[in-house]
Amino acid sequence: MSTEQNVQTVKDFFAAIDRGDREGLLALVAEDIEWIIPGEDWPLAGTHRGHAGLADLLETASGSIETSTEPREFVAQGDRVLVVGFASGKIKATNKTCQDDWIFAITVRDGRLTSIREYIDTQALARASQMDASGLP
Repeated sequence: MSTEQNVQTVKDFFAAIDRGDREGLLALVAEDIEWIIPGEDWPLAGTHRGHAGLADLLETASGSIETSTEPREFVAQGDRVLVVGFASGKIKATNKTCQDDWIFAITVRDGRLTSIREYIDTQALARASQMDASGLP
């Protein structure tokens, strides 16, 4: 696939996220997708593999965070697409807001995303997810 086609596939992926279209998302990712979200002390951190791992990630995300994701720039070379963006949202458990600038490093092969590695402000997300010693936000 061409670099332009890979960028369009990634744009379609983000559009599916924005619509909340799980079936559309699954159609755009490889069966053996690997999505790595760095960090600790918040529920989305970790390595998520395959369609089952992606489905679990989406379920956890919908139950734990309200977010608006804005991809702002797409930089591509071959099968790699870097997406520079911004997100704002709220952690449901704490009702705390958060914002972060991020970069997704995505690999696209044969028209499907095979790998996603997020580079995000894990501190902002961990702070917004943290409760005080009494268990209150």
